[in-house]
Amino acid sequence: MEPLSHRGLPRLSWIDTLYSNFSYGADDYDGEGNEEQKGPPEGSETMPYIDESPTMSPQLSARSQGGGDSISPTPPEGLAPGVEAGKGLEMRKLVLSGFLASEEIYINQLEALLLPMKPLKATATTSQPVLTIQQIETIFYKIQDIYEIHKEFYDNLCPKVQQWDSQVTMGHLFQKLASQLGVYKAFVDNYKVALETAEKCSQSNNQFQKISEELKVKGPKDSKDSHTSVTMEALLYKPIDRVTRSTLVLHDLLKHTPVDHPDYPLLQDALRISQNFLSSINEDIDPRRTAVTTPKGETRQLVKDGFLVEVSEGSRKLRHVFLFTDVLLCAKLKKTSVGKHQQYDCKWYIPLADLVFPSPEESEASPHVHPFPDHELEDMKMKISALKSEIQKEKANKAQSRAIERLKKKMFENEFLLLLNSPTIPFRIHNRNGKSYLFLLSSDYERSEWREAIQKLQKKDLQAFVLSSVELQVLTGSCFKLRTVHNIPVTSNKDDDESPGLYGFLHVIVHSAKGFKQSANLYCTLEVDSFGYFVSKAKTRVFRDTTEPKWDEEFEIELEGSQSLRILCYEKCYDKTKVNKDNNEIVDKIMGKGQIQLDPQTVETKNWHTDVIEMNGIKVEFSMKFTSRDMSLKRTPSKKQTGVFGVKISVVTKRERSKVPYIVRQCVEEVEKRGIEEVGIYRISGVATDIQALKAVFDANNKDILLMLSDMDINAIAGTLKLYFRELPEPLLTDRLYPAFMEGIALSDPAAKENCMMHLLRSLPDPNLITFLFLLEHLKRVAEKEPVNKMSLHNLATVFGPTLLRPSEVESKAHLTSAADIWSHDVMAQVQVLLYYLQHPPISFAELKRNTLYFSTDV
Repeated sequence: MEPLSHRGLPRLSWIDTLYSNFSYGADDYDGEGNEEQKGPPEGSETMPYIDESPTMSPQLSARSQGGGDSISPTPPEGLAPGVEAGKGLEMRKLVLSGFLASEEIYINQLEALLLPMKPLKATATTSQPVLTIQQIETIFYKIQDIYEIHKEFYDNLCPKVQQWDSQVTMGHLFQKLASQLGVYKAFVDNYKVALETAEKCSQSNNQFQKISEELKVKGPKDSKDSHTSVTMEALLYKPIDRVTRSTLVLHDLLKHTPVDHPDYPLLQDALRISQNFLSSINEDIDPRRTAVTTPKGETRQLVKDGFLVEVSEGSRKLRHVFLFTDVLLCAKLKKTSVGKHQQYDCKWYIPLADLVFPSPEESEASPHVHPFPDHELEDMKMKISALKSEIQKEKANKAQSRAIERLKKKMFENEFLLLLNSPTIPFRIHNRNGKSYLFLLSSDYERSEWREAIQKLQKKDLQAFVLSSVELQVLTGSCFKLRTVHNIPVTSNKDDDESPGLYGFLHVIVHSAKGFKQSANLYCTLEVDSFGYFVSKAKTRVFRDTTEPKWDEEFEIELEGSQSLRILCYEKCYDKTKVNKDNNEIVDKIMGKGQIQLDPQTVETKNWHTDVIEMNGIKVEFSMKFTSRDMSLKRTPSKKQTGVFGVKISVVTKRERSKVPYIVRQCVEEVEKRGIEEVGIYRISGVATDIQALKAVFDANNKDILLMLSDMDINAIAGTLKLYFRELPEPLLTDRLYPAFMEGIALSDPAAKENCMMHLLRSLPDPNLITFLFLLEHLKRVAEKEPVNKMSLHNLATVFGPTLLRPSEVESKAHLTSAADIWSHDVMAQVQVLLYYLQHPPISFAELKRNTLYFSTDV
């Protein structure tokens, strides 16, 4: 139980302005959240969640024209003296009936709390006391006095409501109740100590623990339930909740009491006393709110929150989702004027008792949302990288903060768009009473985290419920203070001193896993963060029918400002009926998942660093080491000129008497034969040991090459092809032409760009050009299968661009300083160059050579 300093007691301004903004009308908001909700007043504080006792009649509308901080609210229009007074008085009766019913429940709750006090006091003087007299007096402090005050109030009010007539007066009863609030002040001051004492006594005394866990509360007279079980902890909170309730009711009564009614000044006085009391309490209380109460009277706490992309009305919307102990609430930040406190609007909520996850095959096909084109996502990344560089330059030049802020704003806009449009993994939740909701996530990791958190809470005894308008406002109002994730996860929100992440290559060996309870077909995937979201980069082979898989597979993963590595362990599903209608893929079961921070100090060593990641009782052992991007630019020519790796392409083709190196032809052929439909082909890393084995075979020109290729995992073959191009002594598009390619791709005029880019191709040595055109046609054929393999021209350009075209060591050192700068200045442009040629109509070697241009061939 949270101490009082974290409870949601309302501040004065909240109470004053509450009714000018929303009504109790149940028709304002349905359980599915289909109606836009009007938010609570700006700058308002959270109130305790209103308990399970009935509020006023659901059709009661309590809108006022007043508000602000006035102690005496103005009566609403229509209730001035003599105008519809009869209707106002009828509303008074409805308000009082509802309050009387809740007062009966409150008295029953106080009785239940007092019930064990007498026997506990009786045993306190015996040789075997359950509690000492001092402990009893601390825990039950002022409960008896509060009970007597409310019992007297109830006994006097009840006959007045039952024998109702328009002249009935009861303002004096509320005035007397308000004048006795000093007892509540004493209770509140002692509340924290009372809770702590009760908790300590429960831990040290089993008898008291049993008593405090199941106190029996009598049901209302006309209720079917004779008793309900409530904990002492929950009951001790009821008096705090009750003061707020009484104050709310006084607001309602005043609204529906004509000014000339004898009750009006008395109710005004009672409200003034109550509000001043609440205000004085709040002055002593920490303004942070960490809990409200659930319909069962238990503490409702925020378990998890975060920003998710929801598919709503056919488009993507960024939502802030809050998971409480009994309800999932989907909200959006309201637009506010400068200087105002931000607030959330509730879009919809689902009580966890009603929330189900449809299985992939049960879920209906999702509303069609156009996937965001890859080239536009790449454009956003380019803009973000360029803006990052510009910001760094401006800071170095000590530019005006206004200029930097302008750049940061632009960067945020692009990062926001990337965050909104990049996720593609469907996460569907369903309200068993009707509506389904679809989120898109960037990683299976997040989907699994949300699902597990919800399922863990669903193991408890949860009840279904519908929140009234007021309860929903209170809950949504609490979100702003309770949230743990404050900013949209984009890099422009980060402080300047935060790590920019790692740029280069992370080598990871996934060794083995232990802790599986039964045999299964198991594999792991590796993810790293890039531009604010996670991307899957590698996948081990499936180790069949085992409890102790030993993969010992090495991967090389390119990092783009990455700070975290994730490992996910899956059980492979071969059942073709389990196809997810949202993305037409068979869903494998996550057995465990874990994440580690990539600490530059730990990672940036030449030695392997071995670690174990624990996930749901499963332990995965892995090793890693890191090569920075500037180190990876160093190309070491092979000392043995008899092989193919690290040997000039002209030497290899001359020796083989071929136009395209044998290694390139064989790898391309194998990928087209059996890997062209492989999801993530060329993006997913192959096993490093397999790649090294293939490298050795090609270097030795072993006669078993073809046999080995046909048996090898296709990602290893794709990885061997990439490695060949990366290890060339100079890149395929040459060091000499690199600056010209960078200038050519930056030209704006299409005709000038076309002339320049074709001229540059013609300037390449023939073996380089023929091999480049051969690879170009292959990559286009791979991209034709994009609906299946998820590899567009843009994806392929991202993979191959920096390999085929990169600055020489001299070039990179001449104009760049940090690894991040190397990435932002060069890699995006390299991707754009390859993309230009991939999107170009077919280019023939003969045609290219024949087609001379008017300007000089000197570059």
